[in-house]
Amino acid sequence: MDPLVLLTDVDRATEELLRTAADLDPTVVGQASLLPGWTVGHVLTHVARNADAYVNLLTWARTGVETPAYPSPEAREAGIQEGAGRPLREQLEDIRAAHDRFADAGAAMPAEAWAFFLPPTGQSAAAVPWARLREVTVHHTDLGLSYTPAEWTDAFALRLLREIVTEATSAGWPAMELRPYGIEHALSIGTADNPPVIGGPTKSLAAWLAGRADGADLTVSPDGELPKPARWK
Repeated sequence: MDPLVLLTDVDRATEELLRTAADLDPTVVGQASLLPGWTVGHVLTHVARNADAYVNLLTWARTGVETPAYPSPEAREAGIQEGAGRPLREQLEDIRAAHDRFADAGAAMPAEAWAFFLPPTGQSAAAVPWARLREVTVHHTDLGLSYTPAEWTDAFALRLLREIVTEATSAGWPAMELRPYGIEHALSIGTADNPPVIGGPTKSLAAWLAGRADGADLTVSPDGELPKPARWK
């Protein structure tokens, strides 16, 4: 998909996240999120720092000067830990400012820079807007507040589902055949003969494989328990 279109989707997704958090009790930052070991404050801080990380990658693509997303894994973790306990208003202002920097970095990209190969990601810079959209949308869900995978757009859910299937096949996940409602072609993980067939809404399948839903509204054939997906992200 055109990265410029995805940049617009990132704008929308960021505004949705900010609206979810804007009227919350300020003490929510210390509340447990849906991610083990992380509070809501950890998730919000990560969303902000992730935007800056992608600014670095877009800068690398635009200038040709190596600019890693983070100085090191340790620096990434330290930034999240240091920012997690900040007041809610400060967290939201940080997300908005970081998003503005990301949007500016995207707008500054000449057309040819989107084809620049980024070694850390193994993809071109054109994949960065999708990666940012995925981070904002999935972590919005991880806040454990009012936003759920049911609010994901159909286009987002289908792209996420296809991405996870591609990664899962090479990562040795349990074999299964996925049949999203309304999609003509099935998606397969693994190459086993007669794998279980899992059916359901695209959003539900994507959320289940992403570890953001329990799959209660999915079907499995032959009758039995759902396979256990490996950990995604």
